[in-house]
Amino acid sequence: MSEKNEEGKRVARDRLVQQREREKARERRRRTLIVTTGVVGVLALAAVIGVIAANSGGKGEKATGAGPVVVPSGATGKDNLAIPVGADDAPSTLTIWEDFRCPVCAQFENAFRDTIHQLESSGQLKVEYHLATIIDGNLGGSGSLDAANAAACAQDVGKFSAYHDVLYRNQPQETDDAFGKSSKLIGLAGKVDGLDTPAFRSCVEDGTHDTWVQKSNTAFQNGGFRGTPTALLNGESIFPKKGNEPITVANLKKWVTEANKGKQPAKVTPSPTGS
Repeated sequence: MSEKNEEGKRVARDRLVQQREREKARERRRRTLIVTTGVVGVLALAAVIGVIAANSGGKGEKATGAGPVVVPSGATGKDNLAIPVGADDAPSTLTIWEDFRCPVCAQFENAFRDTIHQLESSGQLKVEYHLATIIDGNLGGSGSLDAANAAACAQDVGKFSAYHDVLYRNQPQETDDAFGKSSKLIGLAGKVDGLDTPAFRSCVEDGTHDTWVQKSNTAFQNGGFRGTPTALLNGESIFPKKGNEPITVANLKKWVTEANKGKQPAKVTPSPTGS
């Protein structure tokens, strides 16, 4: 009788273990589903995180207004805070506010970079980039500011777009302030033909455009934006959706086509600078 009781207890234990394993498996599948809901779902979820980051406290930023405002070559817009990419006479303008430490910005860039470049190269779209430093304020460090300054240094020699893409392709973890090291930023410049020069290195190490970046971040804070990235097509928000339509590659192309209806694309001449 005792043996039967022991056998019954063993069977019960085995069933309990199996049940727990099934529950763990269901939980793993649930988490995997959440993580892999596709580009739109990830970006939409991350946008909420961006809102939180944009409204969080300001610890660890470098002192603002520490030097003269040195505007990057070719910067445009109000107070010369926009870095333009694409033909000036393109029929539509995409305005993007970004932070180089922001993981949501990297997700946005990785998902839509090729499409945006295609629209630029075909004369359909001009992009105006505005740089912010909200992750520095939220997590401490100076990587957002230093990377933005380095990107502005690249703009001085017509290589902003290429270096901008390199920074996002090599973005460290949000909590890793690797972009706060000049050596890291200069090392990545080696991935852009002709960018790693003594003048660029000096610009990065001296923080030549730091005050300009801080002025841009102040404009972001005062602009009523929800977080980074903020993407506006001809002034209308398209991230994470436009109206009731989520942002996707197909929808972005469609929205630009609709905005450009009846308008001629710009004549684009390939740039020898790789910008």
